Amino acid sequence: MTDWLNLPPLTALRAFAALAETGSAQAAGAALNVSHAAISQQVKALEGRMGVPLVDRSGRKLQLTTEGRELADALKTGFDTIARSVDALTGADADRAVQVSTTQLFATTWLMPRLIDFQTRHPGIDLMINPSAELHELTPGGYDVALRFGDGNWPGLEVEMLVPSDIVITAAPKLVGDCEITRPEHLLDYPWLEELGTSESTDWLRKHGVTEGRAKSVTQVPGNLMLEGARVGQGIISTAMSSVQAELDAGRLKLLFRDAGETGYHIVTRPGVLRPKARQFVTWLRRQKDAPCDEKG
Repeated sequence: MTDWLNLPPLTALRAFAALAETGSAQAAGAALNVSHAAISQQVKALEGRMGVPLVDRSGRKLQLTTEGRELADALKTGFDTIARSVDALTGADADRAVQVSTTQLFATTWLMPRLIDFQTRHPGIDLMINPSAELHELTPGGYDVALRFGDGNWPGLEVEMLVPSDIVITAAPKLVGDCEITRPEHLLDYPWLEELGTSESTDWLRKHGVTEGRAKSVTQVPGNLMLEGARVGQGIISTAMSSVQAELDAGRLKLLFRDAGETGYHIVTRPGVLRPKARQFVTWLRRQKDAPCDEKG
């Protein structure tokens, strides 16, 4: 629990944060619409309250002490978060593009083929899609929506299943031929492809008891290149069934193992009310759950 009575006054913290950001008392005063003398007075009062020097005044140019830099970094993080939250709550960021985080493979195989429908229905809403395996934090002023694969266990976030999908191990028939691949350790005889930024091959093998030895080779590539590489026989891949169903149906890939479970791609958002444009995007996503990619609605 925050000890509110022990915190320095907000006016002093604002003055110091502005000083650290602008580099001078005069510029900080202009930013806060007060005199430079008021900034200096607030900073000195803050140093007295904290009992540590925050500014090195020995030279002609303002320099922060080690303690000053530490406090300045903390205040920047805090005030930036407050500013983004205020913008989100007051609608100041209403024109900002809806920022979506997802994997490159899911963006390529599921999201992009359907986006023409969203663009037709919502021509006034801009999207910014970041295809990356990194789990980006959902923050006010940052990412609005994430489309994540997993079991849905992301504490502190709102999670809704979008595309249920098992985890599968697949390869091109030309790579594995007619070989009997009945145990996970048989997969060590082949090269693997992984989506950049993941450890899918080692994770899957370890989960299935293969803890000794290693795959013939592991090549990390962007998600769309991983699928293309698998098609032409460059390696075995571990991925979501939904991403390769068409390839399996067409015989371009062969199913080797399938892990049935409660996994899939989920719509992930922060708790609370989404801003209107993000809410419209999520509503559209829900309509796509059972709709084929060429269906408008």
